[in-house]
Amino acid sequence: MFRLLTLVALVTALACSTVQAVQAELQIRVLYLSQSVGWRHAPVTRPQNSNGPTPSEVALAEIGGQSGAFSVESTQDARDITPEKLKTIDVLVFYTTGELPISAETWQAIQSWIESGKGGFVGLHSATDTHWDYSGPGQTYTAFINGRFAGHPWTQGAPLTIQSLGGQSPVNRAWPSRFAYAEEIYQYSDYNPKKVRVLQALDFTETPLKRPWFVPVTWTRQIGKGRLFHTNLGHTPSTWNDARYRAQILDAIRWTAHRLPGSATPNPEEQALWALRSLLAYDNRPRADVETRMARLTKADRTWLLAAAARTAALRPLWPEKPQSDKSAFETAYRAVLADVLARSES
Repeated sequence: MFRLLTLVALVTALACSTVQAVQAELQIRVLYLSQSVGWRHAPVTRPQNSNGPTPSEVALAEIGGQSGAFSVESTQDARDITPEKLKTIDVLVFYTTGELPISAETWQAIQSWIESGKGGFVGLHSATDTHWDYSGPGQTYTAFINGRFAGHPWTQGAPLTIQSLGGQSPVNRAWPSRFAYAEEIYQYSDYNPKKVRVLQALDFTETPLKRPWFVPVTWTRQIGKGRLFHTNLGHTPSTWNDARYRAQILDAIRWTAHRLPGSATPNPEEQALWALRSLLAYDNRPRADVETRMARLTKADRTWLLAAAARTAALRPLWPEKPQSDKSAFETAYRAVLADVLARSES
């Protein structure tokens, strides 16, 4: 009996060891970069007089540990990313600002790694407030992530309404299709709606601070065989403690590592419609009127629709930097686009 029990215990131990080994082999390996060469956000700030982990490093470790889906190594020095290091990881996560010390050789290697399908990329909040000089093969970082920080009218704690776009997506399932929130939200320059599938955007029909152009919050992108995810959210420490945000980060890491299905097919027409919705909401029209007009605009000619949305995007650089600055150039352009959209949306 003793020998039998010993044998059973041995077999059980071997089985558990095998399961653990398989789980370890399947676990996604994440490298998290939270370097600030510019504004340093609270989630990436180390405790005072300490080299301890930042709040976001703790959060990512908790998400990975509790889910068992990934392990994470954290750094605040982009020089730790090398062509050799890429061979040991599956997903890069950036929460960064400023001009990072990434060499041309490393950036070429990162792009090849992603295009081959061996690696994925997750950008959090200020990953779009990041850049460095690059003129080699492939894309600049800004073109790669598809946007560059161009101000945040919606500062920390600003009340927002966020709406899902792009249909059902496993990278978006943690959030309601429409919800009120409070966050700092970026708007972008160098943004190309034809490159990405937007999953969340601001809805100005119920957001107090409005702008007459499209403001995406979350998007996905296919780059060769690789995948990219970016979310505007993550400025506010409370967001990092939100179970829905943590669940979305987990799903984003799993998706970019090809452990979840989900389309990254661009949806420029849907984005265009939301740009026109923003325009109408900025005009302070009742929501019922906006909805009625949007129903008509869904049948608009595609060429006109995309061109009209591009005209709303062109309004952003015309917005005066200071409240007391001359607003006439913006108003002239805005009124012209609005008149066109109103005419197209009449019964």
